[in-house]
Amino acid sequence: MQNNISVFLSGIGGYGNNYVKELLKNGTQNDVYIEGVADPHPESCSCLDELKANSIPIYESAESFYAEHKADLAIISSPIQFHCEQTCLALAHGSHVLCEKPIAATVQEACQMIEARDKAKRILAIGFQWAYDPVYQSLKKDIIAGCLERPKRLKTLVLWPRDADYYSRGWAGKKKDQKGRWVLDSVANNATAHYLHNMLFVLGKELCQSVQPAEITAELYRANAIENFDTSAMRIFADNGAEILFYASHAVKESIGPMFCYEFENASVYYNHPSFLKSIDHIIAVFRNNRIKDYGRPDHQGMYKLWTVIDAIRNGTPVPCPPEAALPHTLCINGAHQSMPNIVDFPSELIIKEGQPAITHVKALENIMMQCFNENKLPSETGIPWAKSGKPVSLAGYDRFE
Repeated sequence: MQNNISVFLSGIGGYGNNYVKELLKNGTQNDVYIEGVADPHPESCSCLDELKANSIPIYESAESFYAEHKADLAIISSPIQFHCEQTCLALAHGSHVLCEKPIAATVQEACQMIEARDKAKRILAIGFQWAYDPVYQSLKKDIIAGCLERPKRLKTLVLWPRDADYYSRGWAGKKKDQKGRWVLDSVANNATAHYLHNMLFVLGKELCQSVQPAEITAELYRANAIENFDTSAMRIFADNGAEILFYASHAVKESIGPMFCYEFENASVYYNHPSFLKSIDHIIAVFRNNRIKDYGRPDHQGMYKLWTVIDAIRNGTPVPCPPEAALPHTLCINGAHQSMPNIVDFPSELIIKEGQPAITHVKALENIMMQCFNENKLPSETGIPWAKSGKPVSLAGYDRFE
């Protein structure tokens, strides 16, 4: 068993801060140390002074780090368009990789990452954090065991306001970056991506698998001055027949969710649902015989994924979310763009900007999205004048996003 584990971090601002903090706090006692970090703007890291005080080398790029160092594990927290490139680079230099979600912008990049992993014979894990969470794993084990019986419909609502500062990052809300690389940053592919992936992941036949989406119809809308969408509603049919509904928006004033209801033949599973507000932030299953099972509270900011990957390196155990389990999420995102290739702008008379920094939100959008969630409908199916329907897109054999 390998004891000391050296770690390279690519991207130490934004979410990457969490890995830096965790490793600085708990790394030494677990025989894990930071070999080096890379970020073109390291000043965005809240722990920069501590990194310097510990004489941890700071590089502008992953290439410059690997020109001088090796690392047992690379953690990729860079923007989406760099996930494939930097993961493949790290694997080629002998590192295991924990890449933040989503796996990549396109399915072809995800497949390239899988090929690179197989060639390097290293671990590649994707950081959809609930896949590593013991509470969510406990629910998944019961589903696999057949305790809840056949899945019928899973639906999730996430309404999280985001202000102008959020979209001021160079790649935020972009379809492509300045060099023509796919980014496809959106509400469904970044901040709320976990909750779309959760529904795919929990239906996987094995603990390290996700269900395969067979068809998607998406409605994609925009209120902010961005290229991509800030509001989405999706209907996905999985290859096991289950219907998956996903509602998400940043163009709202009020924060609601994540909230979900997973319907099975023998039970319904709730999270932050009005039916069980007394158990807020707990996953609750209600069975047909009225038995209630409280799975507990999943940890939103947990570092289970980091330490699970460390254990996998040491012990050869499988990781809960390998790239094959993350790819179905990217498949849905790519399919959503082909379902509605032209983003629909909300009517200008409904768009409100207020606050400093300004939040752009759509009048009564929270109510509309909640109505869709309750009625299992897409916005275009409710008679709303501004809503437009997307076309159904088959995802069977889908292997390239253009």
